[in-house]
Amino acid sequence: MSSDDRDFIERAESAAEKIHGEPMTTEEIAKNFALYGLQKRAEALERFDAELRGEIDSSPHSLRRRVQLMALRKKMGGVHQALCKARR
Repeated sequence: MSSDDRDFIERAESAAEKIHGEPMTTEEIAKNFALYGLQKRAEALERFDAELRGEIDSSPHSLRRRVQLMALRKKMGGVHQALCKARR
């Protein structure tokens, strides 16, 4: 198990920054999600949902971050459903 306590967006931003020199926006994360295969998308959504079920504190930063995560999860879920309908 990883001891990484960063959330999904922070990990994606960090990886993109290492590769491209700048962090990835949530829009770019959602677009790249469409490139995943069916199984990888489903697994990513399951991990994302598990992360969202975790505890949250009441600090303004934490609450804003939770809203960002939930909005990204909604976009990714929509992308996944659309691709499943298209049998991709």
